[in-house]
Order: sequence, then C-alpha cells, then structure tokens
Amino acid sequence: QVQLVESGGGLVQAGGSLRLSCAASGRNFSTFRMGWFRQAPVKEREFVSAISASGGTTYYADSVKGRFTISRDNVKNTVDLQMNSLKPEDTAVYYCVATLRGPVVVPTAYNYWGQGTQVTVSS
Repeated sequence: QVQLVESGGGLVQAGGSLRLSCAASGRNFSTFRMGWFRQAPVKEREFVSAISASGGTTYYADSVKGRFTISRDNVKNTVDLQMNSLKPEDTAVYYCVATLRGPVVVPTAYNYWGQGTQVTVSS
C-alpha cells in the first residue's frame, strides 16, 4: 500500500514556474514507477510525465516536453515535477501516481493516486 500526498500547486502567470512535490508513505517506494497526470475541467485525465523506479528513465507528454522535469529521491520517498514556461493550457488538477507495472501513459495502469493539487496559469 502506498499513500501519496501532493503539494506545491497554486496560481501563476503565464511564463512562470511551479514545482510540485509528492510525498509517498508505505513500503518499497523505490520499486514503483512514479508519475503525474492532470485533469482540466470537462476533459479526461491525461498523462504528463513518469519516472522509472530507479530514476534512470523519464517519460514526458509531447505537450510538456522541454518545459517540465520529473525527478525522484528514493531516500526521501519523494517525486517532484518542475514546471517552467507555464501556459494557460497547463491549468488543471495534477495527480501524483504510482504503479509497479503497466503502460506508462494509461491512467488505469496506476494503482495509487494522490488527492490532487490545483495548478492555475493566468494569461
């Protein structure tokens, strides 16, 4: 069992930056692939980024590639998402997720979800 708690959301102007953090509790954090999904109003949840259990491999949606950076600390049991050059279309609730296996970009592959943190980017 893994519990995930996100922090770091907020309101920022377009072009600004935010850093989301996810603290995980439970056992064997270093065995989980971690990631971030987001959901905007009246839209489906979409994949944002993921990082392998070791941290050696990262994945990004095309829409955030070059602007967002995912990282993890397997000692502190945290995963972060640094978001730069934010755009109004990045506005959404961002969810931290965890899984042991399955397709990287499919929401149902992730067994554990945080409660979400709101990110709002004003134009």
